Amino acid sequence: MNAAGRTILKRLALAGPTLLGITVLTFAVAHWAPGDPLGLSEDAASSSGLEAARRASGIDRPWPEQYLTWLVHFARADLGRSLVDQRPVAEKIGEALPRTLLLSGLALAAAWLLAVPLGAWLARWPTSRRARAVSASLALASGLPTFWVAMLALFVFANPRRLDWFPFQGLRSEGGGLVDLAWHLVLPVLVLTSPTLALAARHVEAAMRQALSHESVLAARARGIPERSVVWRHAFRNSLVPLVTLLGLQLPHLVGGSVVVERVFGIPGMGLLAFEAVGTRDYPVVMAVATVMGAVTLLAMVLADVGAVAADPRLRHPEGR
Repeated sequence: MNAAGRTILKRLALAGPTLLGITVLTFAVAHWAPGDPLGLSEDAASSSGLEAARRASGIDRPWPEQYLTWLVHFARADLGRSLVDQRPVAEKIGEALPRTLLLSGLALAAAWLLAVPLGAWLARWPTSRRARAVSASLALASGLPTFWVAMLALFVFANPRRLDWFPFQGLRSEGGGLVDLAWHLVLPVLVLTSPTLALAARHVEAAMRQALSHESVLAARARGIPERSVVWRHAFRNSLVPLVTLLGLQLPHLVGGSVVVERVFGIPGMGLLAFEAVGTRDYPVVMAVATVMGAVTLLAMVLADVGAVAADPRLRHPEGR
């Protein structure tokens, strides 16, 4: 087995203990935080009723014992029930996760479809006035708070007194189809795309600048190969490894960063579910969201390693370097 295969296997071997550590830390922090989900419930009309409810849900026991119970149920693919509405947590996750993955996946695709040609152009003409203006715009986009951009987008483009072009909240209108869904997604996807595009374009530019100065690229130019082929067939291929790694790590970042966007645009995804669960101290939902997000992040890291190996034959056959 070559070095790349050993690296991937090592990443897979570490994924289990890492995910276990994430669950332990999340469980401890969630239970150390002040507040009681049952104490906030209107159903707990008396102290005796509250104590009975706490015993029935198991939250009266020490948190290490609660964690071990949760871990046993998790190993059986049982995420438990919400302490707030008693719905199965797996059902809530099953409803929220596809919405977040749709939103994040579209934002990631849009960002990279724009970032690759934009970053390559910036690398080829770094000193032009247009390139400097674009670089300044990207720096500004990466520094603007997502919440502020989302609120501004709603104020300008979903305001009956301004430009009432897009829906204000949610993913669908009543009875709406695919076109309606796409129309609801425009603003949140654009807001989520902006910082991702800025980061990706700057990484593409840096990788392409380094690749364009590589000996193989200089040799290709000396042989009279057309500039377009030099840029895309030689320079871009040499810059793929760091870009594939970044791409693999941006999806979990987007999924985690969707909390603000989903909150502002009223999209019932993982971000909004996590926000509400933390606010109500709904421990089973908090644990499920953290575990799923941790698993997505670890899976993305493994896929990034696999993508890097696929993009660079030298990683598959290091002896042939």
